[in-house]
Amino acid sequence: MRINRILLSSALVVIALVVQVTVLARLHLPGAVPDLMLLVVIGLTLVYGHTSGALIGFGAGLLADLAPPADHATGRYALVLCVIGYLVGLVRPESGRLRSATVPMLVVVAAAIGSTLLYAGVGSLVGDTAARHVGLTGLVLTATLYDLLLAPFTVPLIMALARRTENDPLAGEGPATLGGGGEGAFSRLGGQRGGLFGRPVRRQGRVKGVRRL
Repeated sequence: MRINRILLSSALVVIALVVQVTVLARLHLPGAVPDLMLLVVIGLTLVYGHTSGALIGFGAGLLADLAPPADHATGRYALVLCVIGYLVGLVRPESGRLRSATVPMLVVVAAAIGSTLLYAGVGSLVGDTAARHVGLTGLVLTATLYDLLLAPFTVPLIMALARRTENDPLAGEGPATLGGGGEGAFSRLGGQRGGLFGRPVRRQGRVKGVRRL
């Protein structure tokens, strides 16, 4: 992953975790809790793709596993978000641009259902039967409803921030040169005839620009 992706993803995940623990978890809503961490992973993955999505999901889930007041086995939520991040990334088009706003909402619904079922399934493997006592159907319905209501205010914003980092010319996929044209920054400084200090500039040996820093 590039450094700009790492910085943005880390900042958004930390902010989402703080809001999740200090605000959303204390609303005492019936059923599940709105999962802001899941929405952050979805928004970033729809721009960055399945590989980055799996890595971001694993890191976000592991951070949530370690953050108090976690009451489940470490690595459980990391596995869930890693799988969800990978699967959501497969929906991302090759251009990285979604033509319809309906697609992210459908992805949120599928991810909310899938993450809840996967979390409960992994819990049953390690002896956690809390989902059975609460009611798995109610958890799935409320988790989907809460995430779907929160998604329009978070997912588009996260995707817009992620696209801005992707369009950064210093990221390697932006304009090919620092000067913005095909001649390159160095040839612009030298001029067409005299170079920097009045010396002739050879046309064939001219620097074409800097693609990567």
